Amino acid sequence: MSTDFKADSAFDAGSVIVMDWPLCQVRLQDDSRFPWLILLPRRPGLHELEDLAPVERMALMEEVLKAGDAVRALGAAAGRPVQKLNVGALGNVTAQLHIHVVGRRHDDPVWPDPVWGRGPATPYGASGLQAAVSRLRLGSQA
Repeated sequence: MSTDFKADSAFDAGSVIVMDWPLCQVRLQDDSRFPWLILLPRRPGLHELEDLAPVERMALMEEVLKAGDAVRALGAAAGRPVQKLNVGALGNVTAQLHIHVVGRRHDDPVWPDPVWGRGPATPYGASGLQAAVSRLRLGSQA
């Protein structure tokens, strides 16, 4: 991976770095209403999926699937099993290529609407955030 990669500073406001996978930096959105990961391919200057080489697009899809497994595990650990997985690459606010992987439930606070801009985030709190990050890192090693 390029050493020139830097996540847009906008990601720092609402998410924390969990780990790096072969292609992407994995971040946890600090909103306990939803198990929610953000994948940022660790290459500078990416805005669209077509900016990735074909082999990298395949790697990204594998990491999206892996993130889906992690989101499901995070939801299950919180006693709220994921019923629907939302995957999106919007980039309207932050142009840097990133993929959201969000676990949804029919009884979540904004169902069936999209999660963006729907009510204030409910932060995990320091201990909750640390526990979620640890759970994700441990699950990634399995």
